[in-house]
Amino acid sequence: MYNKVILIGNLTRDIELRYTPSGTAVAKFGLATNRVYSDPVTKEKKQEVMFIDITVFGRAAETANQYLKKGSQVLIEGRLSLNQWTDQTGQKRSKHEIIAEQVKFLGGRDNQQTGGYDNNYQQPQQNNYQNQGYNNQTQPQQSAQPQQAMQNPNANIPSIDIDEEDIPF
Repeated sequence: MYNKVILIGNLTRDIELRYTPSGTAVAKFGLATNRVYSDPVTKEKKQEVMFIDITVFGRAAETANQYLKKGSQVLIEGRLSLNQWTDQTGQKRSKHEIIAEQVKFLGGRDNQQTGGYDNNYQQPQQNNYQNQGYNNQTQPQQSAQPQQAMQNPNANIPSIDIDEEDIPF
């Protein structure tokens, strides 16, 4: 069985960077994703927004903190994790989060988003969608897309328009 999650979304807040006692960087941030669908009964277009907590470790956490800010668009590749604890009143609580193994910076240079980072490597990965696939663990794959589609690699990525009042925290 595999536990793999791939999400594209926008940061809902600036990254909170901390360090463990052993010196490992830990970055936490919120990600907002959405999907647009047609209501089967009314045929009206509707939008569903999800807010997901993301945790990144190591050099990837430091790189994300350096280049990303609230509103930045990213592709997250990682695994789903369940945190369980008992609160101060003795009630059992739980929360899902994504532990990111790869963080790809999407968007343009106007937003200081210039590359991505893969926790499996020790160097930042450039966001060059013209000649590589999403999985940087293998050799770059040659794209079979027409030349005009390669000129704007973000053309098919939906924009996420979130009103700050919709964020539940």
